[in-house]
Amino acid sequence: MSSTSSPQYIEATSVACIQDNRVLLVKRAHAPAKGLWSFPGGKVLVGERLEDAARRELKEETSLSAVDLKNWRVSSPSPKDSQVQYRINVFTCTQVEGDAKAGSDASELGWYTWEETQHLPLAPGMQQHIFDLLRGK
Repeated sequence: MSSTSSPQYIEATSVACIQDNRVLLVKRAHAPAKGLWSFPGGKVLVGERLEDAARRELKEETSLSAVDLKNWRVSSPSPKDSQVQYRINVFTCTQVEGDAKAGSDASELGWYTWEETQHLPLAPGMQQHIFDLLRGK
């Protein structure tokens, strides 16, 4: 009989907003990624549609609303042997409404070029996503 347990899967969303060859990033205020920069996003609530969760998280963390939200890819940044596995449904947008202001789980936010992101402590997997969005067109 094995003493290992199955990992817990957590469904989440994030939104990669791109404008003028810059990407919107937030600095996480709480664990598990406290102090790291990533796309705005978070856990999907029970019964919530993925797109609704993405819109809600973007609004909570940045005060912005996505105009042209599109499903882009699924990311699994957790190490394979981790007991908690995140499945992040990443959306993109190129148009937002509102005035950007950090809130909820975001302690800071900003629009960054590819070069500027090279000097930020990024959450796992973010560098490749940013490259694909800004450089790998």
